[in-house]
Amino acid sequence: MLIMEVDNLMKRIGLFLLVNILVLLTISIVFTILPIGNYISAGGIDYATLLAFSLVIGFAGSFISLALSRWMAKTMMNVQVLNPDANLGAVERNLVDTVHRLARSAGLAVMPEVGIYNSPEVNAFATGPSKNRSLVAVSTGLLQRMDDDGIEGVLAHEVAHVANGDMVTMTLVQGIINTFVVFLSRIAAFAVSRMVKEEMANIVHFVCIIVFQILFGILGSIAVMAFSRYREYHADGGGADLAGKDKMIRALQQLKQNVSMVNQDQEAYQSLKISGGKGKLISLFSSHPDLDDRISRLQQR
Repeated sequence: MLIMEVDNLMKRIGLFLLVNILVLLTISIVFTILPIGNYISAGGIDYATLLAFSLVIGFAGSFISLALSRWMAKTMMNVQVLNPDANLGAVERNLVDTVHRLARSAGLAVMPEVGIYNSPEVNAFATGPSKNRSLVAVSTGLLQRMDDDGIEGVLAHEVAHVANGDMVTMTLVQGIINTFVVFLSRIAAFAVSRMVKEEMANIVHFVCIIVFQILFGILGSIAVMAFSRYREYHADGGGADLAGKDKMIRALQQLKQNVSMVNQDQEAYQSLKISGGKGKLISLFSSHPDLDDRISRLQQR
């Protein structure tokens, strides 16, 4: 039962957030064990030192996650990157040419890597540490179930993410949230450690830092995901500008038609995907808005 609950939670908060929490936790443990950034004095907490300490850890964890994002996506999703100079099949060649055409229209100087991952779901994602080191990947299910206009709309949406610099912007937002997580978790841990015997205080303080950091990290992910949903609307608009509003709407409509066919057990890495889920609780941890709302906004655009 506990394993299933943790698994579902991981799926909701997404690969990027999971990696970020683990990296942040690892850095925090190392910094706590080593005599670095000592913010506790005889008079209590030195809040200026703690804030500086939190900024360093918070943004370090976020930027390490960003640096690993493209590699993690390729590895975890088993993405086959297409060589644009190779003798590709008709489907693969059209995919690469379409992404590159849209990327040039978006003003990108360096073309994104283009890849395919084997999955029956109808989905796509863009990731990477910068505009010059980005990846746009689509599932085999998307290529099989969507028509050319729908595929172009999806690709335009993902290229818009790259052109908007969404990966970096998301990292900065995550860094700010991380800073608050580190700062508040240590204040809370210090307060709890003062409630136990002196000989147990250090151990309790260390354990509480880990516990509070995980809890605050999950709560902070709600704010990060709220920003992610906002950027999806922006990418929809960018996709409409690049491929045309009709193609972007068609892409979302086809995604909606196919979303019920996706096996729920294969919805990991939701933070990378173009589709969104329903449900009040799940929606708090969803990186994407409801498809009906996105379609409606484009129609009114």
